[in-house]
Amino acid sequence: MGQCKYTAIGGQALIEGIMMKSPEKTAMAVRKPDKTIDISYIDEATLRQKYKILRLPLIRGIAAYIESMKIGYKAMMKSAEISGFADIEEENDKRMTEKQKNAFFGVIMAIGTVLGVILAIALFMYLPRLFVGGLQKLAGKDFSKITRSGIEQLIKLVVFVIYMWAVSLMNDIKRVFMYHGAEHKTIFCYEKGLPLTVENVRKQKRFHPRCGTSFLILMILVSILFSTLVQMIFPNVYDIGWLWVIVKILLVPLICGAGFEILRICGKYDNLFTKIVSAPGLWMQRITTKEPEDEMIEIAIAALRACEPETPDVDRSVDQTENKSEETKNDDI
Repeated sequence: MGQCKYTAIGGQALIEGIMMKSPEKTAMAVRKPDKTIDISYIDEATLRQKYKILRLPLIRGIAAYIESMKIGYKAMMKSAEISGFADIEEENDKRMTEKQKNAFFGVIMAIGTVLGVILAIALFMYLPRLFVGGLQKLAGKDFSKITRSGIEQLIKLVVFVIYMWAVSLMNDIKRVFMYHGAEHKTIFCYEKGLPLTVENVRKQKRFHPRCGTSFLILMILVSILFSTLVQMIFPNVYDIGWLWVIVKILLVPLICGAGFEILRICGKYDNLFTKIVSAPGLWMQRITTKEPEDEMIEIAIAALRACEPETPDVDRSVDQTENKSEETKNDDI
């Protein structure tokens, strides 16, 4: 079979499992405590399927991010239950109805989201600004607005890399990153049109240009460009701390949408420009992906086979995918 340079299939590493999403369906494969593989499907209409306006360039990136967070959380919780990671046999859980459990996890997710936003604002908005202020005092002079903004963005990138590296040292997270590597390798094998065997998958690269890690890095790099442009147009906005924070928050949807479009381009085309743009994200995947075990590759293969489109080549043809199922395209998480 000939090499296929593009596929609409994407995925996400789970707890002892992998979720794969094609234009036609979303499937997840999870290793159960008895070592068998559980295959299940997530049947959920996306926002882009419901509302055509959310399929427009830039806007679709924001919708895709929200969808991936929602479906990803649902799949992660389900994988924890199937794999036995979550102790669902506790007496308290036995007394809880399914509705109560969903409500409980909903509250936990809401609290976690709020705390995450607060932490993100502290680490990626206030901390860089305070650091730059300290540097100016040490230097005994004020930097230009463009210089201050550039240093801030660089600090954001450093904080993000250190955070991901620290997280990767945790045993449970390391296993998730190994499944992440298995997911990438399996998609590469499928894109090349090779038979999906453990041996074939093992030979593939684990760094994929459509990975969600690349998306996060792209968002940081795009934010540098947007922040610089805003300061060139409105030179005094940086001096008003609270206003600058609000402006950066308002820029997030635009940055998210732009990053999504750039990531799509990098996934479709292989040229010097896309290689340069993809390079930071691919470097970062040395942290967020690890070489998988064979049993993890088996899980990835099972997930991909379960979601493989029934319509021949619907996921392999860019034109067909664009026309038939634009709203269901999924980027690797």
